[in-house]
Amino acid sequence: MNDQAPKKTGFFSRLTQGLARSAQSLTTGVTKIFTRKKLDQAALDELEELLIASDMGAPVAEFVVQELKNDRFNSDVTDQEVKEALAAKISEILRRVQRPLRIDPTNRPHVILVAGVNGSGKTTTIGKLAAKFRREGLSVLLAAGDTFRAAAIEQLKIWSERTGAEIVAREQGSDAASLAFEAIERARAINADVVLIDTAGRLQNKAGLMAELDKMIRVIKKIDPTAPHATILVLDATTGQNAISQVEIFRDIAKVTGAVMTKLDGTARGGILVSLAEKFDLPIHYIGVGEAVDDLQTFDAEGFSRAIVGADAKD
Repeated sequence: MNDQAPKKTGFFSRLTQGLARSAQSLTTGVTKIFTRKKLDQAALDELEELLIASDMGAPVAEFVVQELKNDRFNSDVTDQEVKEALAAKISEILRRVQRPLRIDPTNRPHVILVAGVNGSGKTTTIGKLAAKFRREGLSVLLAAGDTFRAAAIEQLKIWSERTGAEIVAREQGSDAASLAFEAIERARAINADVVLIDTAGRLQNKAGLMAELDKMIRVIKKIDPTAPHATILVLDATTGQNAISQVEIFRDIAKVTGAVMTKLDGTARGGILVSLAEKFDLPIHYIGVGEAVDDLQTFDAEGFSRAIVGADAKD
């Protein structure tokens, strides 16, 4: 297949580059605040405001500032020391949700349902996951279950060609649940390791979306009572705090088991991932920090924390 990950810059370098816009706002703010060199109450209040403005949310900002106050209050500090302390505290929160996506070979196929609003990067994420799994030597079947958007069906067909993954697709407007059933049957017939099922994401019709996803899950369970084995929510980082309401909606509709956050390279609002981690404890499997296949990276709590505050990589 053609999607071999290019050996370009290292993992942390790509992560830092992808989070540059989020890191710049935090780094500039921290440097500006701590020119006074002392971690006094005025500096802590400014830091709390900065963290909230970075979409980390009030509870996270309050926790981080209180921890800094307990450790270093009224001490002389440099902006680099503050970045190190911030990275450590943010990493403490994010380690709870750092959870790789495991493919259980005993399922065969391991069925992954992928949900998210239109425009979140859901279909592209499915294609990139297919490329990753294929590189790992797994056989993959794609199911074009977003039958309301002809573009989503065509996009998944292109990813099928690029990755060498088989695809089950029908014309626009077909029944998504029966397509999912057909896809799992086909995956069993060809002994595929993984099935990735795309879904519609029309939040403007929440009741219809809920009914459709519920039907898909019920039909999937008819062919395999243990499936779907993972239900992944794809979130667009550029939506900021709106991602919180998306988690609440899809968690209720589809019993989401984990998340992928995309488009972190296109926003200064990357702190929303920290806010989501604190609020929901929802496992984060991958983050997207660019357009290339290898820019969908396995989530690393410490690397993300250091990159988003502008701290250097640890040796």
